[in-house]
Amino acid sequence: MPDVTVTIGQKPFTVACADGEEAFLRTAADMLNQEATVLVEQIPGIPERQMLLMAGLMLADRTAAFEERATAAETQLAKQAALISELESAHSQWGGTETDAASAEVAATLDRLAERVERLADEAETALSQA
Repeated sequence: MPDVTVTIGQKPFTVACADGEEAFLRTAADMLNQEATVLVEQIPGIPERQMLLMAGLMLADRTAAFEERATAAETQLAKQAALISELESAHSQWGGTETDAASAEVAATLDRLAERVERLADEAETALSQA
């Protein structure tokens, strides 16, 4: 079990951790140190116990805010997934062939309209050239 020395609020601490967990410990200590450093700069001479307690509470507060945001995002994601599932179910009930047939009918109607517009444009061009 390796010992890792970390600095929290300008004070060194030696902490034991499981093999392979050193990087995680350093990352967690860096996060705690960021909070502690703010306190040490704002309140010079703050007692070590108070500094560690307040830094831990500040970090816990930030973590709670992230957890709330994650929960809200998960709820929104679940709603979107349910909506997608509902739409997929409705689509399968309609049947792809009916949807394809409707699309083909719309395309055919658009083709007929395009042909008519082209005829009208040709007729207008002819009428203008004769005038």
